[in-house]
Parts: sequence; structure tokens; C-alpha cells
Amino acid sequence: MEGLTLTGVLRKAAGEFPSRRAISVPGRLDLSHERLHQLVDDAAARLVAAGVRPGDVIALAFPNTVELVIVFLAVIRARAVVAPLNPAYTEDEFVFYLSDLETKLLVTNAEGNAAAVAAAAQLGIPRAAASLRDASGTLELSLPDGATTADVAVTPLAGRVNDPSDVALFLHTSGTTSRPKGVPLTQLNLAASAKNIRSAYRLTESDSTVIVLPLFHVHGLVAALLSSLSAGASVALPAAGRFSASTFWADMRASGATWYTAVPTIHQILLDRHASRPEPVYPELRFVRSCSASLAPAILEHLEATFGAPVLEAYAMTEAAHQMASNPLPDDGPRKPGAVGRPTGLEMAILDEEGARRPPNVPGEVCIRGPNVTKGYKNNPEANKAAFAFGWFHTGDVGFLDADGYLHLVGRIKELINRGGEKISPIEVDAVLLEHPEIAQGVAFGVPDDKYGEEINCAVIPREGAEVDEAEVVRHCRKNLAAFKVPKRVFITDSLPKTATGKIQRRIVAEFFVPPAKAPRAGA
Repeated sequence: MEGLTLTGVLRKAAGEFPSRRAISVPGRLDLSHERLHQLVDDAAARLVAAGVRPGDVIALAFPNTVELVIVFLAVIRARAVVAPLNPAYTEDEFVFYLSDLETKLLVTNAEGNAAAVAAAAQLGIPRAAASLRDASGTLELSLPDGATTADVAVTPLAGRVNDPSDVALFLHTSGTTSRPKGVPLTQLNLAASAKNIRSAYRLTESDSTVIVLPLFHVHGLVAALLSSLSAGASVALPAAGRFSASTFWADMRASGATWYTAVPTIHQILLDRHASRPEPVYPELRFVRSCSASLAPAILEHLEATFGAPVLEAYAMTEAAHQMASNPLPDDGPRKPGAVGRPTGLEMAILDEEGARRPPNVPGEVCIRGPNVTKGYKNNPEANKAAFAFGWFHTGDVGFLDADGYLHLVGRIKELINRGGEKISPIEVDAVLLEHPEIAQGVAFGVPDDKYGEEINCAVIPREGAEVDEAEVVRHCRKNLAAFKVPKRVFITDSLPKTATGKIQRRIVAEFFVPPAKAPRAGA
């Protein structure tokens, strides 16, 4: 049973590597695995004593801090459901998510979060604040009535036995549709995903990473935090509570980091900083991981050349508790630029519209099944019926498996550009844009067109000091793409709209550059 729950896996790691560092804030605080385990159990017992029941949803609104990690794990240990939320949400956004989650308690850091607190007050949801003064103290949890959990008689946790089927984590999809779907993930889902990631990258207690992604998102939570802790490895949290390019490499050196994982946007930021203010020396890394958005081959090659480590592109989504496929470490096989690797710890198939498997190199919908995959969306039977047809979870992505079993993505089904019957992969166009030496970022997207139904446009950010105009971008694309794939309009810009995790969503980019009156009709 221990290996089938996240709490069991973490308990086992703490028992095997009690004195090894689990979490650090470089220059400020270090917690061993044993100490982290004690803090989590103590906080969980205090939550139970304060009235938290199995299945209660506890929402968190924190920056990336040690308190967030402790409370996150404590809620799960108490058999409640943790729902980390983006602390930058507006009050209205907090109202939506806190309501949709049926939240029983909101927890913030000691400084609070005005928008979250106001939303909770509006909904009648009590709030607690968490603070850890130093590594030797206990986590202070202030309760809504002004008391602290130190004032409450602590209930032993013996009666709270974690089960693999317990819903432990609740997240919302960021997807391409307008309304986010609720994704419950169980103890088993999280334990299986952490194991898959740990195995794919051969993580051990000797590894360390700096968390650059927000811990309200599955990428940072599972790929960086939980997979590391479950291996007895360590994670470092930036002192500012968020990614900073100016401190990243200092934190990597201070924590003895052996790898890191990020979205392509952050990789690009680090490359840009290297171009303008290179570090005297970069740490020797076992690998660099890229996930959550397509990484253009040109950027992958630039990363490897600059930082001297293999770059492993992976494929993931919330509904799979993160990772589904990854390029392997050099000793385990070749890595293929432009491919997102081989399935990791789950079954994967490319299916046609009737549920039949596609042969190698023939595109279809990427479908998966395995212990890391959610059992279904919350209160959404219509979405579940479509998502789980033919006994597989349907990702909504179009791709193909090559003869070596590597997955190549073509694009989201809803993002493929249908130009007069010709299906265009925006990922392919993105890759060509980023091969241009003067383009820092680029994204292709579809817009309505009276003649073809849809036409292709793109937006690009030139590199600092470069002068790139629309004619040059079109010339470059014509040289490298079939005529029907060449963008018919190019937007030169200094910024692109991104999600809170740094992902570029084509729908949002299209709405940003194209007047709303010309936005595509639903289902177009």
C-alpha cells in the first residue's frame, strides 16, 4: 500500500534518507527529509484538530514558499483535498475557483492575499495563515477566530490512513476552451506520476533542482517537487518566491543542482540573459527538461550548446498528473529534436475517429491510459463521455508514433489550421519562425478567412537590437515552408500574451491580434 499513495512514497523516502536535504531557500533555510516529514505530520494533525475532515477542499494562495510545500503535503496527509491557486488571480477569479471547488478553508501566507481573502469573505469561507519562522520551529497556523492551531488539542493522525483512491489534489485545466474543467487527482495518480518521472530521469537522493515554475501548476508540483522528494532528492525555492533570471544560476550553484525543468519561455529568457550577461561558469548538469509547450529544435540546439547538457523534451497534461512521454537520457536512447519522446509508465495509442489504432507515422489523436490518469472531470459527464471513449483518455492532441515509438505532435485538434481543407500544424510553423536568427519568439495561429475558411497568421518578437520586418519573415517562411503554410500576415511585437505559467495559448494570441468581431465562430 505504501508505494500506492503519495504520502506513503514520501514517508518511505524520509525513512531512507532522513538527514539529506529536502528543501532549501539558498542562504536562508534548509530542511532535511526527516524534518519536513515531521512538519507535515504536525501540520496535518493540527488541521484535523481544527475540524478538517476527509474530502474537504482546502484552497491555497501562496507564492513558492516553504510554507506552501508544508501545507500542501499536510492537507493531503489529513485526507483532505488540496487546491493550489494562482496568487495573482483577481477577486472575481478567486470567487469563481473557490466556489467551483466548494472550498472549506482558504490558507495563505502570513502576509495574506487581499484578493483571495476578500473572495473568501464574500463566500463565507474561513481563512487561515501559515508561517514557519525557522527550521527548528513548528508551522504556525492562525485560525479564522484569531486562535492558532497551537491552541487546539492536537488529534493523533492514526485514524487518518491514506488510501490510493483518495482524491488528493484538485486542479483546473488551462485548456483551449473557455471554461476550465476541474481535474481531481488521487493519491495513486500522484504516486504513479512521481514514479514515472523519477524512473525516466533516474532521479536519486544525489540530485537537486531549483524550482522555477509556480507550484499551483502541475508541472512545477509533480515534475520538480514531488518527483524529487519521492526520490530522496532536494529542491531549492528562490528567495523571492518566484523565478528570477538574475538569481537562477546563483541558486543552482548554491544548491548543487544537477538538473532543472521549465517551459520554453523560461529557457528562452535564460538564453537571452546568457547573450547579454553570461555567467562566468555554468554548473555541470545531468540534463535540462522542457515541457508544457512545444520546444523548437533550434532552441533545443541552442540550449545544449550554451549550457552543455542534454535537453530532454517531454509531453504532459494535468489530466495525466503531468508526464506522459519524454525523450530519454543519453544512456537510455537517442533524443529526437521535434519529438516529445517515448511513453513513460503508461499505455499510449494513436487512434482514428472510430477508435482504431493508426499505424506508425500516420497522425491521429493521442490517447493514453494508466495509473497516473484521472478517472474523470468533476461534475462534467458530457466531457467525460467524450474524453474516455473507446476505453482510452483522449488528449485532444494530434500526433503520430514513429517506427522507434517516439511521439511527434502535430498540434491541438482545435488549434490545427484548416485552410481550404489543408490542415496546417502551427507547431511546424513555430519551429520555422524560430530558426530565423533574428527572431526570439514566434507563434502561428489561425484566423477566419472568407475564401479559405481559415488563414494562417503569426506574431514574432525580434531579438534585442534586431530589425525584422514582415517581408523578411515571409521570405524566410517561403524558403522553408510549402506555400499554403506561409503566414499571410505577420505581427511584429515586443510581447506576447501568456498564461500564468508562461505558456503561449494560440487562442489568446489570436484574440489579442485579431479584432473580436472577426474572432472564429464556436466550432469553426
